[in-house]
Amino acid sequence: MAVKPSKADKKIAYDAKLCQLLDEYTQILIAAADNVGSKQLQNIRKGLRGDSVVLMGKNTMMKRSVRMHAEKTGNEAFLNLIPLLQGNVGLIFTKGDLKEVSEEVAKYKVGAPARVGLVAPIDVVVPPGNTGLDPSQTSFFQVLNIPTKINKVFSPEVLDLTEDDLIEKFATGVSMVTALSLAISYPTLAAAPHMFINGYKNILAVAVATEYSFPQADKVKEYLADPSKFAVAAAPVAAAGGGAAPAAAPAEEEKKPEPEEESDDDMGFSLFD
Repeated sequence: MAVKPSKADKKIAYDAKLCQLLDEYTQILIAAADNVGSKQLQNIRKGLRGDSVVLMGKNTMMKRSVRMHAEKTGNEAFLNLIPLLQGNVGLIFTKGDLKEVSEEVAKYKVGAPARVGLVAPIDVVVPPGNTGLDPSQTSFFQVLNIPTKINKVFSPEVLDLTEDDLIEKFATGVSMVTALSLAISYPTLAAAPHMFINGYKNILAVAVATEYSFPQADKVKEYLADPSKFAVAAAPVAAAGGGAAPAAAPAEEEKKPEPEEESDDDMGFSLFD
């Protein structure tokens, strides 16, 4: 049966191991080990295996071993480690590049949820705002000592809104955006069609007032030169409407004479009697 080592034996073995590492390695990294699980630490050891060794322990034991090593060897360089052995830290002895070792350790860094009594390693800022949670979730924030307040989100009138009301409100908003964009000459999707039309009207007005012309302006100038064409163009539109009265025949139009051979068939009566 194996004899279980005592605390004194463990301290002696730890001192011997730390002193051996101080003799063998000249580069040491101090790593904070707050909220680091055993599985995570085991993965770090595997990742550094070869050129680096990770040694954990109580700060008092590490300080004691460093002092003992300085007394035995006369090398006081490692005494600079003592002020840094504060909190939950570990020593990484390495013969490799310090930057590469640091990057390798950072690979195993993972996020952890907030817990009561733990101090975050970085600043955590929670801006005020709607949490999106219902009132039954306030206990979660109370545990974290975060004050909360229940606010009304919807008024009763919102429940009566229909899709037509939403479309009307959206159309009103689009109209306001269009009017504002036109007033300040700022192009938007809502105002762009109106801006193009207004620009076309301005160019057309210049073409009508000057000798400058283009295909679209030629037709307008043609109508302005001969106003009678407006009536000709309006006639098909009236006919297409279906409800408009037929246009009266010009007064000066003469009646066409009836053929003589048709008068016999009409028993002596004219078509216009």
